Amino acid sequence: MISALVVVSFLLSMCLTRMFMNPSSFLHIIDHPNERSLHVTPIPRAGGVAIIAAFFIGAGIAELLFDTVVSLALLFCALLVAAVSLVDDCYSLSAALRFVIHFCAAMLLLANGYTLSALELPGFLWQWPEYVSFVVSCFFIVWAINLYNFMDGMDGFAAGMAIVGFSCFAILGWQADHQGFMVANLVLVGAVSGFLWFNFPPAKIFMGDVGASTLGFCMAAFSLWASVDKIFPIWVAVLVFSPFIVDATITLVRRALAGERVWEAHKSHFYQRLVQLGWGHKKTVLHGYLLMVLCGISACYSLQMSVFIQWLVIVIWTVIYVVIMIRITRLECQCVIKT
Repeated sequence: MISALVVVSFLLSMCLTRMFMNPSSFLHIIDHPNERSLHVTPIPRAGGVAIIAAFFIGAGIAELLFDTVVSLALLFCALLVAAVSLVDDCYSLSAALRFVIHFCAAMLLLANGYTLSALELPGFLWQWPEYVSFVVSCFFIVWAINLYNFMDGMDGFAAGMAIVGFSCFAILGWQADHQGFMVANLVLVGAVSGFLWFNFPPAKIFMGDVGASTLGFCMAAFSLWASVDKIFPIWVAVLVFSPFIVDATITLVRRALAGERVWEAHKSHFYQRLVQLGWGHKKTVLHGYLLMVLCGISACYSLQMSVFIQWLVIVIWTVIYVVIMIRITRLECQCVIKT
């Protein structure tokens, strides 16, 4: 039954994505390339609507089949993020207005119990005051919404990483015997997979802000859901999505220290720099998938291991990310010297 539900979500997303690619579609929104784009030809970008529609319909069917799966509060907040993002895709809203809506969605979700009540690390639990829980959780949600949007800058990247990440969440839900959480993630995986069919390099359609921002919200909301229901601790969720979190966070800090306008589009993420170094979209995307799969596997397995092994996994991944960043910087220096 669950597999059939995933197939329905996949096929619905695929059909809707195909429809939005048609120039005669009412949602044929075009992404015109600019100096910050990695693509060179105009491409439709309403694929995110197909993802969200397929997920919502799939979640509704799952609710009928399995009783409580995804709370109405979570779905409503996701819809709020999707709505403002769709308007932004069509009319380019100001960053300030988008942030206000993102904070409203975050606060509404937190008001319904999705708060990170403690800092969870292997063998360590710091129970903090309620106001700290609210601030940290709100920041986490808003940052997730925007970091996922920042990282959606290359064919097949954000969609493929979502499939790997939410698949890992589903596995972790299965390990914890939490059917609702597992089903919700699998439905989302099916919806994103139907879109990726047309988004894998070379992309025929993009997900736009409506897809990226809502997936970022789901990443944060599902992570908090897992923490609240004791499915897995928050550090495991961060490890699963660490390829996105590390790249976006380090890039934001670096640009802020350089005095750049961090809210503006750019081409200085590590994955974008690899493309500009000559790796191309497909090679970079496939390496990103591999990195995400390895993170997911280590997260799923380390949760069953001792505290020492869990810390060892965290330290090893920290070293790996440092090495990757140093390696990319050195490659750029070598290219500059050659030219």
